[in-house]
Amino acid sequence: MEFSIKAGKLQPAQAAALYVCTNACPCSTDHADETVKLLCGGLEEKQSFAEAKTLQNGSLQAVAVLRLQDTTRAAVEKAAAEAAKWAQGQLQVEIDLSRLSGAEAALLVEVLTLAIGQAVYRFERFKKEAKPAKLQQVAFYLPQDSAAAEEALRIAQALNYGMNLCKDLGNTAPNVCTPAFLAQTAKAEAEQAGATAKILEQDYIRDNMGSFWSVAKGSVEAPYLIELNYQGAADKNAAPLVLVGKGITFDTGGISLKPGEAMDEMKYDMCGAASVIGAFVAAVRAKLPINLIAVVPTCENMPDAGASKPGDIVTAMNGTTIEILNTDAEGRLILCDALTYVAQFKPQAVVDVATLTGACIIALGHTASGLLGNDQELVDKLLSASRTVNDKAWQLPLFDEYKEQLKSNFADLQNIGGRPAGTITAAAFLAHFAEDYKWAHLDIAGTAWQSGKDKGATGRPVPLLLQFLRDAAV
Repeated sequence: MEFSIKAGKLQPAQAAALYVCTNACPCSTDHADETVKLLCGGLEEKQSFAEAKTLQNGSLQAVAVLRLQDTTRAAVEKAAAEAAKWAQGQLQVEIDLSRLSGAEAALLVEVLTLAIGQAVYRFERFKKEAKPAKLQQVAFYLPQDSAAAEEALRIAQALNYGMNLCKDLGNTAPNVCTPAFLAQTAKAEAEQAGATAKILEQDYIRDNMGSFWSVAKGSVEAPYLIELNYQGAADKNAAPLVLVGKGITFDTGGISLKPGEAMDEMKYDMCGAASVIGAFVAAVRAKLPINLIAVVPTCENMPDAGASKPGDIVTAMNGTTIEILNTDAEGRLILCDALTYVAQFKPQAVVDVATLTGACIIALGHTASGLLGNDQELVDKLLSASRTVNDKAWQLPLFDEYKEQLKSNFADLQNIGGRPAGTITAAAFLAHFAEDYKWAHLDIAGTAWQSGKDKGATGRPVPLLLQFLRDAAV
């Protein structure tokens, strides 16, 4: 689908027309188009959208108005979602932003581009008859050229691409989206965008990453460690930002087998990896002036005869011994070695992303991602990014006392801390392997996908991650 920005006045044409205004503008009384005046004037106090069809040059033209109650990000996103639902049914849409200030117009370009891009998203790879969205072209009309609006469009298109890549990876069936498929896709997408990729295979993992291997060895699918590298900063030697994503392409629970109900949704256990890959590719396509590395450990967690057993003790990459009390707490076992691996880059900061704990859903539901870290300044930057793009996150504590729940009688650590504070003790486990740098952890178990009739990956937290990277580039 093609998006563009045009300087000039929107003229009546065959394309569907969307006129955007705010509560402050008097378009219900002074707009040159009578249909727009009637639609805007007919909106009730809490309504933001109305549509109609008018006769133009002998044919019907779709016309709609979008009136913003306020211009906060959340309010604009809510209104834009309604307009996007209408827009996806049109062939072409022209959007008039002439009634808005420069800053408001730039915000609308970004939010409407995202809303429309997500509204037309379809995942129909495995369907015999695909039914793509009708919409092909969207043009924004502003009174004059606007560098801010052009930049907003560029970022929004990169973000749409990253979110759709994340959703495609998450939605792909687990017999197709294997660790090998994830590695191949990440490499191809990174290189196509202009970055480099390195894939470490089973022999390296088995010989160097004992904790990661303890999970991977139970599957016939080979594990991989994906490393993507982008040097966009003027100083190529500047310390990079590092993203780490959990890539369990299917999670049965291993020997600690999960219940059968909704187990199909465990294909989404690689959404941490998908969001990191999506955010990385979006940042590269947006040409952010930063040095960025993404690392993804990927494997399956299966109950094979060679799988780890409760009670097994394994040695992580940094020499820490871990007693595995529950094989279904496997995400932290692959992430801990990845966190040790990334220390070699002497990172500016590390953010890991994982569908790590069901406890996070109990604590925060499906609205906010859980956020923990060992550096408050880093956590605050992530929270600020989440507020900017309305991709909600909430900080949980990481007090030293929680480490007590991870003490083992037989090893340096055990991989679970019991039912109390499950999200926090999982993060406390990871923190043990991130002591040498600034680190934060996003638990996206409740936000990475939806269940029920709207089942599918959400693309979160790609917006949060890309905004965090944009803020770091300033």
